[in-house]
Amino acid sequence: MSEPTYSDALITRVLREVKTIAMVGASANPVRPSYFVYKYLKDKGYTVFPVNPTLDGQTLLGDKVYASLEEIDTPIDMVEVFRGGEAAGEITDQAITIGAKVVWMQLGVTNDAAAQRAEAAGLTVIMNRCPKMEYGRLNGEMGWVGANSRVIDNRRKPLGASVASLTRKPIGHGKGKI
Repeated sequence: MSEPTYSDALITRVLREVKTIAMVGASANPVRPSYFVYKYLKDKGYTVFPVNPTLDGQTLLGDKVYASLEEIDTPIDMVEVFRGGEAAGEITDQAITIGAKVVWMQLGVTNDAAAQRAEAAGLTVIMNRCPKMEYGRLNGEMGWVGANSRVIDNRRKPLGASVASLTRKPIGHGKGKI
């Protein structure tokens, strides 16, 4: 299968409508990408549940760490897969079982068979993307996520503002279905 592509409209809709995220592969190590993506998403107002069997029962930034998706007693909108592509299949099947609406596979993670199963079950699938980077890109924060936007600007953009236009509707936690 070719490299998946996703419209800005789809990614914006997902980031706007998702409220709860289960991050499978969350790390307690602050230099790991899964740690700072976890922290960033929490800081943006999402309710994020860290999932890591090695850290089961511990806390991460004040949140209980779960061993598996099935242990979380709150409905989950999005399951973020911060594990390799080979593990994405089982995690995707668990996401379907718990009734998640979105499976988001982190940068470098793809699993076409799992994506097909999820889409057949009615889930939205995004692969090989980082929600932190996409959120930043769509909100004019690329400098904050470590990317050069090639635009010099000293004004902080409101959520949802692009570099080209400050009139876009922000990505936030609006109402609606995913």
